[in-house]
Amino acid sequence: MLTASVTVDPAFTVGPVRSRTFGSFVEHLGRCVYTGIHDPGHPTADADGFRGDVIDLTRELGVSTVRYPGGNFVSGYRWEDGVGPVDERPRRLDLAWHSTEPNLVGVDEFMRWCRKTGVEPMMAVNLGTRGVQDALDLLEYCNGTSDTHFANLRRANGAEEPYDIRMWCLGNEMDGPWQIGHKTAEEYGRLAAETARAMRMVDPDLELVACGSSSSTMPTFGSWEQTVLTETYEHVDFVSAHVYYYEEDGDLASFLASAVNMDHFIESVVATADAVRAAGKHEKRIAISFDEWNVWYQKRAESKVPEGDDWPVAPVLLEDKYNVADAVVVGNLLISLLRHTDRVHAASLAQLVNVIAPIMTEPGGRSWRQTIFHPFALTARHAVGEVLRLAIESPSHDTAKYGAVSALDAVATHDPETGEVTVFAVNRSTTDDLELSVAVRGLGDLRLLEALTLSNPDHTWAATADDSESFAPRANESASVSGERIAAVLPPVSWSILRLARG
Repeated sequence: MLTASVTVDPAFTVGPVRSRTFGSFVEHLGRCVYTGIHDPGHPTADADGFRGDVIDLTRELGVSTVRYPGGNFVSGYRWEDGVGPVDERPRRLDLAWHSTEPNLVGVDEFMRWCRKTGVEPMMAVNLGTRGVQDALDLLEYCNGTSDTHFANLRRANGAEEPYDIRMWCLGNEMDGPWQIGHKTAEEYGRLAAETARAMRMVDPDLELVACGSSSSTMPTFGSWEQTVLTETYEHVDFVSAHVYYYEEDGDLASFLASAVNMDHFIESVVATADAVRAAGKHEKRIAISFDEWNVWYQKRAESKVPEGDDWPVAPVLLEDKYNVADAVVVGNLLISLLRHTDRVHAASLAQLVNVIAPIMTEPGGRSWRQTIFHPFALTARHAVGEVLRLAIESPSHDTAKYGAVSALDAVATHDPETGEVTVFAVNRSTTDDLELSVAVRGLGDLRLLEALTLSNPDHTWAATADDSESFAPRANESASVSGERIAAVLPPVSWSILRLARG
């Protein structure tokens, strides 16, 4: 058995737990919107056509923000197609996903859904086929309070009060040649700066996100951030980061170490942003919005988009079936995001329903939780207060992609109001149990509130509509407390949560 130790001291903080770390993403892609969140014929559907079972699962998941309406979709989107009488809305070709967009759900419907679920909207504007004026028009429609055209149009469409959307993405993945309206860093940086400047003339307190790299494997990674931030630094609050590099391709050990790559991604973007800050003699620091991240099996058949004359509405696309190992990696990626809470101020698991998602649905039928649902929901629920800087001692093992990596990865949070400490931990070994010892300083004798572990001797087990709970997190009976120390055995390929309180 492997052994590892962690020392936790509430005096050593990284920064606050940020609720926006637990965001998600709804794009007009596949069945995310239609038969996902919106399914008027479903037995639980409300008057707006939204599935009540999905609303309940979204609340249970603990989602704080939802990014909308894309994603690649936004780079060809005409937002005005999705407002006004539904029976008068045009059907459009969606070039991003070779589909037909019926525009049954648009800004107003999405905002009503946000209010039903209690999430904060994060709106993206089209800087692919559109630009400054269209962003201003959408901003006026959403947030306008004056007696002006687009504010009055919103009122005429049934929303008297402004939506007051605070967080806005200036386009999406504009570094990618797959993007409609793909631009060089210079082209995009200039357009983003002009758009941000104009939007702040309307409301100087908006929170604006400039497009960073769509992957750390992009050939322009680093130089893209430097150029874009040089243009936009004084006008934006965040630079985005996206990653879907993570999938098991027969190398389980490397896959379980995926958070090593996320750590590198975050730290590289931080270094570049701070270099631009120094060179430009800026005072503020740019934060990261990691507003697309997940495990995604991009080579599978379900990720193949339609082609030719086939332009379906809401096709089955990107409907990955997640297994236990995928859930362990998602839990570990959340550990990475929390560990960098000083600079990662927002994040969005992509996506929410059906499309590489924690929630799955049948059209008109059942809904269920995928394996990745559980570490996200438990982390969102129990990561409270301050993120702590840990001292970790762990054995390591070799991986093909990342070299030597530690078997244990962990982060902890501390709630100063209640004194509760929560440790989130993964055993990345593919073969060995790991005996974990956690010493907590400064709180006196401890008591164990809860110890849960997600694992399965068959790491390929995946949830289905017929069986989604056989391998949900279960009580870890090995956990014990003695004074200021807790011990637990973590099985291989596992994610665990340990909740402690003052004795």
